Amino acid sequence: MITIYHNPRCSKSREGLCEIESFNKPFILRKYMDEPFSKEELKDVIKKLGIRPIELVRVKEKIWIDDYKGKELSDEAIIDAMLNHPKLIERPIVVNDNKAVIARPLEMINKIL
Repeated sequence: MITIYHNPRCSKSREGLCEIESFNKPFILRKYMDEPFSKEELKDVIKKLGIRPIELVRVKEKIWIDDYKGKELSDEAIIDAMLNHPKLIERPIVVNDNKAVIARPLEMINKIL
């Protein structure tokens, strides 16, 4: 099953949703700002993405710059930061079974569908 982790306030996330809808396949829409990740879910998505947690962080967000930038943080601390501030999570994230991509650019979605 396809899942899109979506933030409707983000134009790139809205574009990703439109792209998913264009495939005419069933999918789950998860507005992660309204329904936050559990720690296990976020770790699972990071594993499926095949990246380190820092690669999922929006490092230009004010929260990151003010509270975390320049600090030595473990992967666990970075995950905790994203859980405490979901706005820090890069979006949209599209998961299809055991594969996932950050859909920037949108063409990345094609790699897992």
